Amino acid sequence: MKIRPLNDRILVKRLEEEQKTKGGIIIPDTAKEKPAEGTVVAVGSGRHNEKGERVPVELKAGDRVLFSKYGGTEVKIDGEEFLIMREDDILGVVEN
Repeated sequence: MKIRPLNDRILVKRLEEEQKTKGGIIIPDTAKEKPAEGTVVAVGSGRHNEKGERVPVELKAGDRVLFSKYGGTEVKIDGEEFLIMREDDILGVVEN
């Protein structure tokens, strides 16, 4: 199934969380926090400004992003978990 977000919304897949610390300690499931980093899967066509012109989203599919911890709405599509969030919930793009 394909999902195309509307307006300035973005579909993000969270990155997998680490199972061990750098020191080799295994983290139990109950102590793990959901990562605030993910990969953009799809983007909407952009929002409208005051003049009615469409302002395109600055992100593209494949970008690795940081987002606010409680931002977005969790959705399950074909058994996979994703987040749908507004462009404003994205804090930054991770560049190599």
